[in-house]
Amino acid sequence: MMTPAQELENKRLMGKLLVITVAMLGFGFAMVPMYKQICDALGITQTRVVGAGNTQVDASRDVTVELLASNAGLPWRFEALERSVKLHPGELVTVRYRVQNNLGRPVTAHAVMNTAPSVAARYVEKQECFCFSNQTLAAGETREMPVVFRVSSNAPRDMDVISLSYTFFEVKASGA
Repeated sequence: MMTPAQELENKRLMGKLLVITVAMLGFGFAMVPMYKQICDALGITQTRVVGAGNTQVDASRDVTVELLASNAGLPWRFEALERSVKLHPGELVTVRYRVQNNLGRPVTAHAVMNTAPSVAARYVEKQECFCFSNQTLAAGETREMPVVFRVSSNAPRDMDVISLSYTFFEVKASGA
């Protein structure tokens, strides 16, 4: 049997818990736009698609783009067919990656791009990329996938080497 003092204390505690729950829910919803702004500011997972518009090629300098690939524990073989490519800023370039599903079942995965230095993501303009959508490979399937991009002619002059890295992460089926 509860005393009136205990009932009052329980009601206060319930009120505090409800306020905390509502605050946590609000914070969870606020995290989505905050996370997007932080990623945009840092140039992380930035997807910039460009058309075939008129761009100026800066033939006075070269940029070396190192091509890297990893699979975050996914049992796929994933590699860039070239280790690096030398280009002029503003020049449209096509590189290819090869992926093979070594699992005995179909797998759907999504690739995420990262750059080094991280600020370089602002200057990598992708026109075509396998990272724009999920990739589903059948058991044992091998596929070559292109990336068509340019390094903006606005890239800083001292940025002469950029590492372009793609990592595949498995996409779990919804409801799994």
